[in-house]
Amino acid sequence: MASTISEGEKRQRLSELVSKFDTAMLVTRTDSGGMRARPLSIADSGEDGVLYFSTAIDSPKVAELDDDSHVAVVMQDGKRYVSISGVARIVRDRALIDRLWSASWKIWFPEGKEDPSLCLLRVEPIEAAYWDMSGRQGVKYVFQMAKAFLTGTQPSSDQDERHTARMKL
Repeated sequence: MASTISEGEKRQRLSELVSKFDTAMLVTRTDSGGMRARPLSIADSGEDGVLYFSTAIDSPKVAELDDDSHVAVVMQDGKRYVSISGVARIVRDRALIDRLWSASWKIWFPEGKEDPSLCLLRVEPIEAAYWDMSGRQGVKYVFQMAKAFLTGTQPSSDQDERHTARMKL
């Protein structure tokens, strides 16, 4: 049985899932047309879906974004998955950098928040999808998968937007 929820509820669910992650894989397009993924710590995830990452202005990802600003951001753990497609841009706002600063960044930016190479990568989402098997929904899904396996059918929760959904942002 399909269960649909409102766009607002989907966005809220997406925001809740994103808030559970500290890191994400950022995927950019290389100058030769290939795809490159790298893990980054999430500096901030706002309610509007915008994500911020710290980076160095001279990093290869910044050069790749100059050629093509479209990115994918992927987050996954054992029970949750989030995929966001969006557009990235570099932000050099020192007040925002100061607000988002994490002492752990000092490894890459030895001069601290005043390091001239420190900038932020802002990802504005266009589309997103999530899949969540945590909590009661996950337990319910495991039983539905077993039933589907035994009966040769598809789990009904694959159509349940509380569990899995895609959306335009």
